[in-house]
Amino acid sequence: MEVPAGFLLVSLLLFSFAATGYGITFSSLPRSLVVTTSPTQGQGEEQITVTWALNQTFPAGTDSAYRTVKVKLCYAPISQKDRSWRKTEDEMKKDKTCQHKIVSRPYSASNNSFSWTIMRDIPSATYFVRAYVFNAEDHEVAFGQNTNAERATNLFEVQAITGRHASLDIASVCFSAFSIVALAGFFYMEKSKGKASQQK
Repeated sequence: MEVPAGFLLVSLLLFSFAATGYGITFSSLPRSLVVTTSPTQGQGEEQITVTWALNQTFPAGTDSAYRTVKVKLCYAPISQKDRSWRKTEDEMKKDKTCQHKIVSRPYSASNNSFSWTIMRDIPSATYFVRAYVFNAEDHEVAFGQNTNAERATNLFEVQAITGRHASLDIASVCFSAFSIVALAGFFYMEKSKGKASQQK
C-alpha cells in the first residue's frame, strides 16, 4: 500500500514541531547557578549589581551544554497576588514571573557581574533576580536565583521612576510665568497702538 506524499510531509512537520517545541517545566531545571544581588540607591537612579557563577558542588561537566545566560527581574509572590498577568506557571512558555530582561551573556562558569540601571518603565513592586541557562537550541536547561525556593528571602522593592525632577518643575513654572507676562505685554502694546491711532 502506497502512503500519500502529503501525509508523509504533514507527519514530518508534526514530528519536527514536537521535537523542537516540547514543554519545558521550571520544576525540571536544576538550580546549578549561584546568584547574588546588591541593589543600591544611586544619585537619583536605582541600580542592581548581579553576580552569578556555577555552583561548585555540582559534578564536573554539569555545564557542558550551557551556552547562554539570561538574567531577569522577577516578581515576588507578594506582587503577584491578584495579578494574573504576573502569574507563576510551571510550564516555562506560560510562566509570567520574570518579565523584565536585565542582561544576556555567553555562559561562563565564574567571574560574571553586571550593574543594571532600573528602567523607567519598571513597575513599582517587590522583586528578586533569576538567571536562566540556555543550551545551543535556546532551551532552558538550568537556573539560579538570589532568593530561596519559596521566593521569600533577599527580596527588594523598586519604586517606579516618574521622570519628574525639581529642575523640570521650576523650568515649567518659569516658562508659564514668562508666557503670561509676554501675553500681557502684547495686549498692552496693542492697546497703546489703538489709542495712538484714535488720537491722530
